[in-house]
Amino acid sequence: MKNASTSSSVNGVGAGTGKAGLQAGRSAGTLAGGSAAPGGASGKAAALAGNAAAKGTAKTGFWLVVLGAALWGVDPLFRVILLKSLTSAQIVLIEHIIIALVAVPVLWKNRSELKGLGWRHAGALLFISWGGSAIATILFTMALSSGDLNAVLLLQKMQPLFAILLAGLLLKEKLPRHFFGLLAVALAGTYLLTFGFTVPIGHWSDFVQIGSLLSLGAAALWGGSTVMGRLMVGKMKYETVTSLRFILALPLLLAIAWNEGAGWNLPAGGWQIAAVSLNMLGQALLPGLLSLLVYYKGLTTTKASVATLAELSFPMVGVLVNWVAFQQMITTAQVCGFVLIWAALFIISRQGGSPAAETKAGNSGNPGNAGKVGKAGA
Repeated sequence: MKNASTSSSVNGVGAGTGKAGLQAGRSAGTLAGGSAAPGGASGKAAALAGNAAAKGTAKTGFWLVVLGAALWGVDPLFRVILLKSLTSAQIVLIEHIIIALVAVPVLWKNRSELKGLGWRHAGALLFISWGGSAIATILFTMALSSGDLNAVLLLQKMQPLFAILLAGLLLKEKLPRHFFGLLAVALAGTYLLTFGFTVPIGHWSDFVQIGSLLSLGAAALWGGSTVMGRLMVGKMKYETVTSLRFILALPLLLAIAWNEGAGWNLPAGGWQIAAVSLNMLGQALLPGLLSLLVYYKGLTTTKASVATLAELSFPMVGVLVNWVAFQQMITTAQVCGFVLIWAALFIISRQGGSPAAETKAGNSGNPGNAGKVGKAGA
């Protein structure tokens, strides 16, 4: 749900840190070897130490990605329960207010970066905040109340494909090899996740799943936010753009919540209000803010292809939560659909140096996917 993410590249930045550690060890070994005993025993020892340090850092990064992505998986647990008392717009509004309390001090500290902001960058920020943070999160929340929870959750794996396609269209980036063939495979997986093995002949109106369509809309907006986030690279720090993402979304969310005219149906009892408040706080801070901090930290030392495997903790935990809390079992068709989507993403992520790697990285260095508070984004 999160789908983060995703403009630094995971292959470039993520793997880069590990490579830097290895290179540092080798350099130290070379220097030490110059004054060491014949045979450069000290240099070899330093190189081995650097290699071990790099491997240890990469291993830690992998498990941080696993933990961050796993936290996204508990998102439906909070959000579905909150839907019993509040509308989708109300939930997302409160969520953004909570995170904005953290974001305002960061924005104030980095306020000098706002000077000289052009219309192009301002438009990118509005898309990131209004599209990726506000509207996408509302769509995802609505999807959870309108469709199969597992399908809604697993369909978020389409987000990187939307980001790659939009990067090619809007930023003129070169698409990965065989992209459209892999996209067809992913679309076949999407079909299975949404409709199963059924063939909708003669009853389209009953066949289309609103929840799945809303989930795909959210994934597309989060993917577009990733691309817009790329435009901000070098213009602002990641922390500044992330803060603006949540703060700029507040006026739109206030307008949406006001326009829908729904009452705030909070529980009457004090204990019930406290439970809803704690649930909302947990939603904003656990699968929202904390998951992103852990996830981004892990991606700085994790390759894209490895991160793809680590991120499997997201759907696995999500499906487990749906099974335990909401008694929703995953179907054979959904397993097949998820495997097809994940296989397409894995093949793309293996193409080192391609836009695919950069897209995956948007989840690491780009504000675009910071919306797994809205996933994702998350």
